[in-house]
Amino acid sequence: MSSQLVCRPERDLPVAVLRVRGRLDGLTANALRTAVRRCLAPQPEALIVDLTGTEVADPRALDVIPDLMGETAEWPNVPVVLCGAGGHEITHPQISYAAGADSAIKDIADEPEPRRIRVRLQPVPDACRQVRQLVIQACSSWHAGEAASTASLVATELVANVVRHAHTTMEFTLGLRDNRICLTVRDGSRLLPRPLDPALTESGGRGLRLVRALTQSWGVHPYADGKVVWTHLGLA
Repeated sequence: MSSQLVCRPERDLPVAVLRVRGRLDGLTANALRTAVRRCLAPQPEALIVDLTGTEVADPRALDVIPDLMGETAEWPNVPVVLCGAGGHEITHPQISYAAGADSAIKDIADEPEPRRIRVRLQPVPDACRQVRQLVIQACSSWHAGEAASTASLVATELVANVVRHAHTTMEFTLGLRDNRICLTVRDGSRLLPRPLDPALTESGGRGLRLVRALTQSWGVHPYADGKVVWTHLGLA
């Protein structure tokens, strides 16, 4: 029997839903992995993977999901809900199960809404001022004023890097979770930043060297249509 798997994203925010149909085996497992990874990029509150109607010919092919959870534990750290897994359960703290996608969406909607702000910005110098004000106001409203100065500086550098080098529209996300402030910028350039590149320390910005020095952790995730740069700042 020929292997064919169709992975169709049906929504992305605030909860992502990925419909999977066809035959899941060793040959098609990578298609599932790629689709799940792509769905995680917008940082949804949760990702629902609907396997109803999918023939799980090789249960080991499902291991791509917990493997991916390990790779993305630092970022974006999104929980996954599997529907219609047909009894093929995986033990993982970030993976749960539901009878169907609709019931899973309802259950997630009943949970407390996380603290998160998303904005789209144009690659213009004023974007740095906009994001700086946004971070300071958010930190104040979240009673995290002690981190406002550092977080706003990091956010400014992330946005400035897009303005100077990527030249594309960007999505800036600011969140507070597990006593950490999370800042991410997604742009449409596949050119990956290099912290030791002299271009990143040119006049007008200290670039990712500064980001690396001020944050608890940071990283870059490339995607087919661009990349995401993420950072975490721990609160005292």
